[in-house]
Amino acid sequence: MGTFESKLAEMGVTLPDAPAPAANYVPYVQVGDMLYVSGQISKDGDTLITGKLGDDMDTAQGAEAAKVCAIALLAQVKAACGGDLDRLKRVVKLTGFVNSTADYGEQPHVVNGASDFIGEALGETGKHSRSAVSAAALPFGVAVEIEGIFQIG
Repeated sequence: MGTFESKLAEMGVTLPDAPAPAANYVPYVQVGDMLYVSGQISKDGDTLITGKLGDDMDTAQGAEAAKVCAIALLAQVKAACGGDLDRLKRVVKLTGFVNSTADYGEQPHVVNGASDFIGEALGETGKHSRSAVSAAALPFGVAVEIEGIFQIG
């Protein structure tokens, strides 16, 4: 077990198999040492985490949904690296989409669920740039979707 997966294990997290795409796209594209991972929705196992922030979900629930997205992102990175997550050199950028009402303004706090998790799990490698934006709706009614750009070796 590599360094990153050992840290995840200490945190009580085992990466699942990388989720299969839900439509006509690939889960990731590698260009040189850059890896572009498609948006990962808030889905824990077979259970979709659905809801709209500012309506039927609170910020803490949204942050937990964002963490689930981050776990799926790391699962995709591991798959792209042939099973060796330690090939990850840097989390470059995350873009988080939050299913939220027009007057909800805590999208950054929701996406912190992913950023905080990645920072704790990956340390310096996990420091990244980020966007957190509102969406009127997301696929399947999920609460959060996050895509990422990673540098791998």
